[in-house]
Amino acid sequence: MIKVTIYRKSNKKVYAFELSGHAESGPAGHDLVCAAVSAVSFGSVNAVIKLCEIEPIIDQGGEGGYLYVELPEQVAIQTRERAEWLLEGMIVSLDTIERDYGQYITISEK
Repeated sequence: MIKVTIYRKSNKKVYAFELSGHAESGPAGHDLVCAAVSAVSFGSVNAVIKLCEIEPIIDQGGEGGYLYVELPEQVAIQTRERAEWLLEGMIVSLDTIERDYGQYITISEK
């Protein structure tokens, strides 16, 4: 199962997320849930990097199955807000995947 943890500050703004585990909804290379989660999360991180021109703190597992991304602290307010909105969009997409494939993915917030 893929476990998604969304990290929010006390003001409810997202500042980081973590993905761990494997969906195992199909054979390796044909796992549609894994592919969807990967596309949504990596696409969102790439959008933050390109559109906001910031480098998030990224930690990836060598064999896959783990991704941690955190927005850097020292970012202009307007840039940070854009990055937060991009991550909120990612969360909406992940929520949709969880709704349809909840046996393979779970999302929690801290």
